[in-house]
Amino acid sequence: MTLLRTQLGNTLRGHRLRQRRTLRDVSGAARVSLGYLSEVERGQKEASSELLASICDALDVELADLLAEVSLELRVAGGAAVRPLAPSADVPAAQEQPAAEQPAVAAPVAEPALALVGAPSRSSLRRGEAVTLAA
Repeated sequence: MTLLRTQLGNTLRGHRLRQRRTLRDVSGAARVSLGYLSEVERGQKEASSELLASICDALDVELADLLAEVSLELRVAGGAAVRPLAPSADVPAAQEQPAAEQPAVAAPVAEPALALVGAPSRSSLRRGEAVTLAA
């Protein structure tokens, strides 16, 4: 099982390396210590939402885009089939399948979904502002 902090770190490092930027450059732009940014990239530290927003701003990456990318990578790493969050018209819902084809589970399992509701743009997000998350 891949940890969220590990995948966040890998994805942040990937963005930084594709931009051919150093840890020192990004840590200075994000106003985060070089050592702490390194630990976040290696998945050794849990990054707060404020820290992630600051790093994303320094990398010119939308926080929502980073989280979507991490979510996709976690699904792939977990071996789950990548599928849309909402059922499409051409895929029958589980309730419409014959009982013999339905998986035997005690309770329905909710798909994890993360959406930023009314989130300000990266440039208008200031340290300490709250971002509302909805599932």
